[in-house]
Formats: sequence, C-alpha cells, structure tokens
Amino acid sequence: MIGFQQLQRRTPLGWLQLSHQKGKLVVACAGVVFADVLMLMQLGFQGALFNSAVLVHNSVRADVVLISPQARNLTNMSSFPRRRLYQSMDIPGVQSAEALYANMVNWKHPTTQRETSMLMLGFDPNSSVFEQPDINQQLNSIKLPNTVLFDSGSRGDYKAAIAQLGQNQPLKTEIERHSVTIAGTIRIGSSFGADGHLITSDQNFLRLFPRRQASSVSVGLLQLQPGTDPVQTVQALKAHLPNDVQVLTRQEFIEFERSYWARNTPIGFIFNLGVTMGFIVGVIIVYQVLSTDVNAHMGEYATFKAMGYRNRYLLMVVFEEAVILAIIGFFPSVVISAGLYRLTRNATNLPLYMTLARGIFVLMLTMVMCTLSGAIATRKLQSADPADMF
Repeated sequence: MIGFQQLQRRTPLGWLQLSHQKGKLVVACAGVVFADVLMLMQLGFQGALFNSAVLVHNSVRADVVLISPQARNLTNMSSFPRRRLYQSMDIPGVQSAEALYANMVNWKHPTTQRETSMLMLGFDPNSSVFEQPDINQQLNSIKLPNTVLFDSGSRGDYKAAIAQLGQNQPLKTEIERHSVTIAGTIRIGSSFGADGHLITSDQNFLRLFPRRQASSVSVGLLQLQPGTDPVQTVQALKAHLPNDVQVLTRQEFIEFERSYWARNTPIGFIFNLGVTMGFIVGVIIVYQVLSTDVNAHMGEYATFKAMGYRNRYLLMVVFEEAVILAIIGFFPSVVISAGLYRLTRNATNLPLYMTLARGIFVLMLTMVMCTLSGAIATRKLQSADPADMF
C-alpha cells in the first residue's frame, strides 16, 4: 500500500518530458507504429501462409493419415500403393480407410478463359471424406462424368461465375484440355501453393489424368473406432506396414505441411527475417528518440543528481518514456494492420486475420524493443556530472 501511495505521489517526469514537445512525441510514436505495423504484417503473412497451407488438412475426415515417404507437401504428393489401405484395416480400431487423389492442374477461367493453377482432389463420392457440409451435400453431382465442384474462395475474379452457379446454372470450362462441367461451389480457400481447389470423384480424377493409376493414391485417410487411441494405432500401423508408406496422426499431418513451408521454402525464412528487421528498426528509432531526449535534458539530470537523486531514479524516468512510447504506438499499429489485413484478404482470399495471440505477442515485442532502446540510451545518462553545471 505504501509503495502504491508513493507511486501516486510520484511526478510523472517521463510523460511530462515526452508531452512537452507534441511534435517530437508524434514523430516518436510514428516510428513505433511503423515498426509495429511491419512486425504485424510479417507475422500476419506468416500466419496466412501456415493457415492456408492446411485448409484441406483441417477439412478431411481422418484420425490417421498415410502418405508416401517421398511426399513434400499437399501440392507435391508422391503416391503409394493402394493396398496399404486394405492392409491397414487389419489393425484393431481402424474403422475405414479411404483414398484421396491430389494433383495440381491448369484450368481455364470459366468466363475469361485465362489459365490458372488449382489443386484438384478426387475421392470416392460414396464416402464422406470431407467434414464440410457443402461438399457432402453435392456428392451426387460429382458422380456424373467430367463434373467438378469449384472453390468459391479461389483467388481471382470469379464473381460472375459464382453468381451463375448460385442460380443452379452449370458452367463449362477446360481442365488439362478436357471439357468439364462445374456443377456447384464449395468453399475451402486459396493458399500460397494454389489459387484454389477443385473437388471431383476418383473416376473423374483418373479420367483427367490418364497416367495416374487407381492403385496409386496420394493420401490415405483412416478413421478409427470411437475410443481408439490414434498414437497407439499409428505405432501399430508402422510395425505392420512396409516402409514405402509414412503413417501420421492428423496433427502430425498438419505439422508436416507447416514444417515444409517454414523450413523448405524461402518464403518462410523471408517472413521471419521481416519480423526481425521490424524489431531492429524499432530499436533504432526509439533509441534515437530517447537518446536525443537524454542529451537535451542532460543539464536537468545533472541538477537532479546535485539535489541527491540517484542514478536509479533517473534511469526509471527514461524507462518510463520507453514504456509510454510502446503503449501509445501499439494501438494505432493494430488498427492500421487490421485495415491492411482486410485489404490483403479481399485481394488474395488468404486467411489473414488479426488474432489476440498475435497482438499480445507484438505488444510484448514492442515493450522489449522500447525497454532495450531505453537501456542503451541510459548509458549517457549515467555520465551526467553535477560539476559540469558549475
């Protein structure tokens, strides 16, 4: 209680020094805002990268996943023998095993005829491989030959096509020089690897890719009986199946995809570097502000020392300024970044959203950034000598 009362009686020298010159305060806060926006945007892009990469992973209905050991990520899947799915049914607790075929395709925009890259997914429409209701409600339509479902979250201008499909008017287009019918829309979303997704039956998929064989599948989706431990089942499957297939839990399948983008692609490194650069720029800007302030008030600090104030008190004044700059600069940066997120999301259809965890993380980085700058700036303050005043 005594400490709180002392704090209440304490003169806010840090705030008074910052607010004494409004113009310099605005410039200092603008520097912190710039650094925070830079970090928030880089972290936002990184989050969009990881979240968009696992949109399909989060949509499939599977407790355990089989993939080829040569697979790199969902857009670069190698195949493995389909009979591994049948063999996996030997393990107690495995309820079903479904095959998923995946391949990148070039398709023509239904209205502009411009080519773009999409990820095509094929599976047995008699089984519910996806958890999304919009896909499961249209399984009968993809049983028809050369018929696909189109991802309305695809990147590009598809407003006219989506509006026509919304009126139950199928569209015609070309995929890999094959004429196909778009029977309806589903929504998954675009990613850094594909502009969107196309859903079709396994028979249509093999018809579009005649070199692919039904006996070679991209992903095996295993559902377990209720109460079965996925980790123990994975261990049993690894012991039972040959080493030409990799067995993962659903979460490991998601981490497999994220790890590819984080460690095996330049873009993951670039986003991490961007966050680091934003932090360094912020440290430099805040240091310049605080260092200039310390130099400008060196005489006053020396006078305080002559009056008996210790270095600790004066250092707290500088740290107070650092914390004030961190707090004032943080909130405008969140508002600006949220607006830029929305602008980017509308332009790219990437899942770019401001999250509470990201905001708290950047606030902590900002506090560290400003405190570090204040610590560097106080080196000059400690050299303040009352004798210099006389």
